[in-house]
Amino acid sequence: MSHRLASLGFPGAFLVAFLTLLVLDGCSRKPHASVPPPPDTASAQPGSRPEGAAHNDRLPSDSADLAEPFIPADAKPLETETGRASWYGPPYHNRVGSNGEIYNMHAMTAAHRTLPLGSIVRVTNLKTGHSALVRITDRGPFIPGRILDLSQAAARKVDVIQPGVAEVRVEVMETPVPLGSGGKWAVQIGGFPHQNEANKIADQLTRRYRSARVQRFSSPAGDWWVRVRVLDDDHSRAQKLAAETATPEGAVFLVRLD
Repeated sequence: MSHRLASLGFPGAFLVAFLTLLVLDGCSRKPHASVPPPPDTASAQPGSRPEGAAHNDRLPSDSADLAEPFIPADAKPLETETGRASWYGPPYHNRVGSNGEIYNMHAMTAAHRTLPLGSIVRVTNLKTGHSALVRITDRGPFIPGRILDLSQAAARKVDVIQPGVAEVRVEVMETPVPLGSGGKWAVQIGGFPHQNEANKIADQLTRRYRSARVQRFSSPAGDWWVRVRVLDDDHSRAQKLAAETATPEGAVFLVRLD
């Protein structure tokens, strides 16, 4: 390109400035880092695209339910936790979430590892004070030290878009079932950069826990995950397995499936 511009009579200083702007523009377009995969659902494998789903990103106007969920004005928090929240968009946008719905990053939703799906929580950025109500529709984040993954829309409202990660307060305002009761539980391990690491830990766990069902799958981000479903999806069994499992790579997470 520089030779073509020079042949057109552009001075050397102009060429340097022009090429510098191209480099800076390319750096500014670096995509947001991807996140670990949401767990699978009864209707689809993790990260799969349902038949007939659009291949292009949906615009906000495509959905009629993008507003914050409603709660009574006098609603009181059932439970509160504080920790770090991140956000996720592509490559999970338009794919099946843990509740069986198509994840729409323009809706006011979030992923949490253990709250019942369908719960409504209030998320407050502890630095800016901005808050929003979101519905738990997915599982995650599967990164140590984080408690919540916000949709892009929710992250924008509580000022998490720019920093990527922020300290938040999560207040559980409504749940479809009582907290601390029942549920289907599993252990999720990963992510592994290569399939052979996931296969190795999956084979070890299959031999060790013969009554458990060990699954392995890849995420839209390209890494690999292992999930162990214990007998009867029991909470105590899953909690015990998570506590006694260690891996040289990846992390171990207790996760609720329903």
